[in-house]
Amino acid sequence: MQIRSKILIIEDEPRISNFMTAVLSANGYDVITAYTGKEGCSMISSHCPDLVILDLGLPDMDGIEVIRSVRTWTSLPIIVVSARMHERDKVQVLDAEADDYITKPFGTAELLARIRTALRHTHSSALGSITPGGVFKVGELTVDYNKHWVLVKGENVHLTQNEFKIVGLLAKNAGKVLTYDSILKELWGPAAKGNNQVLRVHMANIRRKIEENPAEPRYVFTEVGVGYRMAEE
Repeated sequence: MQIRSKILIIEDEPRISNFMTAVLSANGYDVITAYTGKEGCSMISSHCPDLVILDLGLPDMDGIEVIRSVRTWTSLPIIVVSARMHERDKVQVLDAEADDYITKPFGTAELLARIRTALRHTHSSALGSITPGGVFKVGELTVDYNKHWVLVKGENVHLTQNEFKIVGLLAKNAGKVLTYDSILKELWGPAAKGNNQVLRVHMANIRRKIEENPAEPRYVFTEVGVGYRMAEE
């Protein structure tokens, strides 16, 4: 079964937000929503989405402020969806390091294509350097790099893209302690600046899925104040 990507929609118009949620859900994405910039920034750090769809005209702050804030610690893909049509607006958005810009109104096919492209680019860049190919096994845990699956007792545990990246990186370096900063930079690039809360949220979700007892892990161990280590084969 294919890994489901999690998408955060930051859009203050319920009609548009509901429409995009319905389209994305019908096409196999997990969707969460926020209606203000502040709420969106909070959900990015707490829910760790794989991609953000962002409106510029939010009630509490301009969407460009959201982009600049997010870019101080992560390079996750951001697609701006806005009614602003002037070239200067698009240039400003892209200069702030958004990944793409779609002008309202837009078609369903275009939205889905832009999302697939953004996810494909980030998936390739992040996994290209850490995926050794083949299969890693320890105990009843299997990491299949070719299929991008993680299985426990032969059952797919359905990790998100980001969760798989973390497990894949740790498995490649099984037995070694990887620092928080090294994991952040390896997965999300040099823009990632030591926001350990993101890793803690991811790790809590990973352990809930792969460990029989998350409080007494068998596979991924925490080196307090340093980082994480995968059990060796």
